[in-house]
Amino acid sequence: MMSKVKGKGFILMGVSSTGKTSVGTAVAQRLGIKLIDGDDLHPRANIIKMGQGQPLNDQDRAPWLERIRDAAFSLEQKSEVGIIICSALKKQYRDLIRDGNDVKFLFLHGPFELVLERMKQRKGHYMKTEMLKSQFDTLEVPQADESDVIHISIDGTFDEVVERCVKALEPLI
Repeated sequence: MMSKVKGKGFILMGVSSTGKTSVGTAVAQRLGIKLIDGDDLHPRANIIKMGQGQPLNDQDRAPWLERIRDAAFSLEQKSEVGIIICSALKKQYRDLIRDGNDVKFLFLHGPFELVLERMKQRKGHYMKTEMLKSQFDTLEVPQADESDVIHISIDGTFDEVVERCVKALEPLI
């Protein structure tokens, strides 16, 4: 199903525990497209800061978001299709990624209680409720003026969420 015409980057976004990595991996495998984990694109200073338990601010995030933007640009230039995982919680983050790129965003979303329940079920990963609340507080839900965002509900089984993403992407690649 790989596109033969032009490269395309899709940003799989949402708060922690909405399934970005697991859903993104399954969708990329189903569609035969590349998967890039945005966490792997953090610059050294961010990795050190996070390793010390310090939260990143917008200034810290700027070079990381530029790397994500560059990864999307690279996909286009190399005529590849891929999913880049990035929370992209604020509109200004999404705007920076959009700059000079033809990207679409898939916004994985659900109510706080559902995401909290999913978070508690994750093995080897525990985020405190306050941290999840902080992510929801930071989230600027994409509105109608962001016409390049496809809203995907995480309410349902894993396979249902993957299927929603696949159906949303198939006509675009």
